[in-house]
Amino acid sequence: MDRAQLLLLGLPLFLFCSDLLSLFISSPPSPPLSSKPSHHHHHHHRPAIDPATVESSSEKPETTIVGGVGLGNTVTINYCSSCSYRGKAVAMKNMLEIAFPGTEFILANYPPPLPKRLLSKVVPVVQIGVIGIVVAGEQIFPMLGFVAPPPWYYNLRANKFGTVASTWLLGNALQSFLHSSGAFEVYFNGELVFSKLKEGRFPGEIELKNLITKKMANSRLANGVPELWP
Repeated sequence: MDRAQLLLLGLPLFLFCSDLLSLFISSPPSPPLSSKPSHHHHHHHRPAIDPATVESSSEKPETTIVGGVGLGNTVTINYCSSCSYRGKAVAMKNMLEIAFPGTEFILANYPPPLPKRLLSKVVPVVQIGVIGIVVAGEQIFPMLGFVAPPPWYYNLRANKFGTVASTWLLGNALQSFLHSSGAFEVYFNGELVFSKLKEGRFPGEIELKNLITKKMANSRLANGVPELWP
């Protein structure tokens, strides 16, 4: 096998191993939760947030109004970025910024479960492996101890273009599925307010506004501040 073929097979394996190491060693840090005391006895799991996808409304001076009704509170919307939920998350954020001036709003990607993330690292390696076998199988199989390539190799080689195209398209579709979480989770000061994973639907604008209003009112009462809403 020449150097080009070794590079074709060795590079994806190297990338796969480095992805695995980074997945277990450098997991993204969780966002800080509110320092306010909580009077609830149950806690909801909050997934790790990808720092590269975090957007905070604190970058917009007009949303941090001094003395606003939401001053000191944080609303986080974790959504599935690969599911095209970003537009929905931005629309909800804009609506809530108007309703609760002074509140900090954070948008972040909700990562899929660990098994799906691990499988998503395997898919490109399999893609490159199949393509490498189709292109250079006659040199690869002898190196693996085979006297001659197996019969299924000749079936793949008979339709080389179709095999490569199918492997690439199916692999990309599988990766898209593995990257999706289907989540649209809303948190108020670190406490889960609405979960699409549990409810199986998106929250309505009025519904989400009412949920956050109740949480904010309870938070103000817990800190000795008069309630602002009837």
